[in-house]
Amino acid sequence: MYHISRQREIEFLFLKSALTIDNPFNSTEDVLDWVKKRNEEVKVNIKRINFDAINNWSLNKEKGAVIHSSNKFFSIEGLNVITNYGEKKMWDQPIINQPEIGYLGFITKEYNGVLYFLTQTKIEPGNVNYVQLSPTIQATKSNYTQVHGGKTPNYLEYFVNATSEEILIDQLQSEQGARFLKKRNRNIIIKVKKDVIPLEDYRWLTLGQIKLLMKNDNIINMDTRTVISGISFGNYSLNTIDFYSTMNNDKNSIGFKLLTSAMVQDKSMFSFKQIIYWLTAQKVNYELSIKSKSLMSLDDWYITEDTIEHKDKRFFKVIGVNVEIGNREVTSWDQPLIEPCDEGICAFIIKQIDGIIHFLVQAKLEAGNFDILEIAPTVQCSTVYSENELDQKKIPYLKEVLKAKKENIIFDTLQSEEGGRFYKEQNRNIIVKMDDAFSNQVPENFTWLTLNQLKKFIVFNNYVNIQARSLISSLSYIS
Repeated sequence: MYHISRQREIEFLFLKSALTIDNPFNSTEDVLDWVKKRNEEVKVNIKRINFDAINNWSLNKEKGAVIHSSNKFFSIEGLNVITNYGEKKMWDQPIINQPEIGYLGFITKEYNGVLYFLTQTKIEPGNVNYVQLSPTIQATKSNYTQVHGGKTPNYLEYFVNATSEEILIDQLQSEQGARFLKKRNRNIIIKVKKDVIPLEDYRWLTLGQIKLLMKNDNIINMDTRTVISGISFGNYSLNTIDFYSTMNNDKNSIGFKLLTSAMVQDKSMFSFKQIIYWLTAQKVNYELSIKSKSLMSLDDWYITEDTIEHKDKRFFKVIGVNVEIGNREVTSWDQPLIEPCDEGICAFIIKQIDGIIHFLVQAKLEAGNFDILEIAPTVQCSTVYSENELDQKKIPYLKEVLKAKKENIIFDTLQSEEGGRFYKEQNRNIIVKMDDAFSNQVPENFTWLTLNQLKKFIVFNNYVNIQARSLISSLSYIS
């Protein structure tokens, strides 16, 4: 446990880094050029192949799953789902089963009073643009125990040998509940004192730069987004607001208002205890029963020589690929990937309530959730629902998001899902600010939280889903 003064020091370092975009080591423009250059330089060749041609993998009919010869990494299995949540009460689907807990971690170091994050340009086979900025380390247990026979991930020893004094954040966070079965990763940030020499694909960036870069499509990868979403700047009373107000002169800016929502703990529509009661009630109301089922016998899904897909060409499909990448621990391999059938929409509606910005969240059930429900964005759906008015009515608040005035949209970019498992999957990430006319009254599985409350839930693990965390990570406090 940190002493309170030590914790405040860490929170202030994070805050100062989030408000800093001037970097004497790497300007933001240079970083964008660096990512572009790496995309042009690195050899990447992704080729679709049939299931019977995937080296070291097999569509095992006896086990009814796609498995690796080592029985490590991950498998793709069948699942039967029964629930009382939503319109559809029972369905079958493939799902990724990866029980290993991997590392998603940043090394940070303080230079001249500012905290810098060691980022890398990492290539994943499923990335839309191949190269994106990832954490210092991004590795499954199979990776860092070298099941694949390749090199040990760079900087692994810093995390394996990290002391309690060096660890700033250490959380187990969930992955996509609709695609992964109860999957979690260790999200960790460490701060070191000794010199760390950035290798060829690594550079030091401030937290403010990472957030600024997120305004570009598909630059910051999902793993970076989930790790920085867990950063807190502390908990303060509204009457101590001047503690940080001098760091942002424009108190009417959206950045300042978001920062206030992130740091003030005594000015919310509902108390933290009331929100716990709300979430508990939702978990009691909704049931989730899952049962393993062979891929060969899934209802509404069929298997061809190169895909596993839904009969309506909806949701996603499982494909096989051969991968050749120049700068990975292993430079050539085969693997299955999940390919989406549509882009997704992930959106927060925010509103100022009693002077503090609140986020409209929902308790969302997904088949692979660790504990039935997680706190999700206001809207989380496929773009297929945005095509006509009738479909829009099926998803609460989708119409309001899609028809939002341009001046009310504070964030709107395309962000990729994790490219190691998903093939060219990206979601439109949107944050829309509503005025006082927007009702505070919401359906029973929705509620209003301040950013401070959301960040507290993130600390406790498996409460806030990865789509919500991705949006939270994008919030910039610089006007």
